[in-house]
Amino acid sequence: MSSCRVVVTKHTKTLALFDGDEEVFRIPVVLGRNPIDKHREGDLATPVGEFYICYKNPDSKYHRFLGLSYPHLDAAERGLRDRLISQTEYDEIRDAIAGKKCPPWKTALGGEVGLHGPSPNGDWTHGCIAMTAEQIERLYDLLEIGDEVTILP
Repeated sequence: MSSCRVVVTKHTKTLALFDGDEEVFRIPVVLGRNPIDKHREGDLATPVGEFYICYKNPDSKYHRFLGLSYPHLDAAERGLRDRLISQTEYDEIRDAIAGKKCPPWKTALGGEVGLHGPSPNGDWTHGCIAMTAEQIERLYDLLEIGDEVTILP
């Protein structure tokens, strides 16, 4: 794990990369079409909360892809309470988060949320954070599995 961390602010549509406490750069991003917090598969919303990079794909259909640890425990607890997921699915998510692995992405809560390129104008993703090809290449090279990603409202 590096000393880098990412902070995405949804209301300003920005992503800031920090190395420790020092801001390295800040870029504009596009988000899911739905401005609320993500609740379920297909809601087109970008989740809010604390995540980590759990997957890296250098050859994604979106150029580069940095997968996030969504659903996180808060989403799993809400999903279990609202009967969107089973106790078994909740346990799998909880165990993956405890082990700093990727949680199951194929549940009613949705998944495969990440940072990727390229970004045309306007919010168009299904919940991901998109940027230019050059920007995702830079992030992809700087970020490692386990690095923190905070998504603020």
